[in-house]
Amino acid sequence: MKTILAVATFAAFALCPMAWAASWHADGKASTLTFSTVSQGAAIDGRFKTFTAIIDFDPAKLASSRFDVSITLSSADTAAEERDQMLRGTDFLDATHAPTARYTCTKFRSLGGNRYAADGTLTLRGVSKPVTLNFKWTPGTAPALVGDTTLNRLDFNVGGGQWADTSQIANAVKIHTALKLEAATK
Repeated sequence: MKTILAVATFAAFALCPMAWAASWHADGKASTLTFSTVSQGAAIDGRFKTFTAIIDFDPAKLASSRFDVSITLSSADTAAEERDQMLRGTDFLDATHAPTARYTCTKFRSLGGNRYAADGTLTLRGVSKPVTLNFKWTPGTAPALVGDTTLNRLDFNVGGGQWADTSQIANAVKIHTALKLEAATK
């Protein structure tokens, strides 16, 4: 009897469509991932030219939603070549030894009005820490995700040692993302 019940339960699940979130990927030409901080009193703005974002998200299915974002650290660009070389070097992003950063998330909270919080984990320079991305979701056949977070660079050993003086380089780094999404196939 238990075997028959188990087989019937499996068959019922196999025949029913699973309640998965819709799957999207970022349009690489229309999406941006930017950062800003302050160094010696001056604002520094930059962007990552290369990143991939797999977004499985549906506001009605938060429990099955997930983000998986991979960032190529050597693509960091502040429009100042000498500063960019230093930023990509061992004292800061260490793009040679740890070429990518990764943000993953499987926990989401509704904040109301098409706004959500993604409570995920950022791994950068071999350090993994919780990071919450607050974002606005614009639904549609080509949805948009616009989000912001602030992280502390020293939590990830970015600019430690002689660069750890936060009166010279701020600890806080603001991250902004604007993703135009396209349907992905699973």
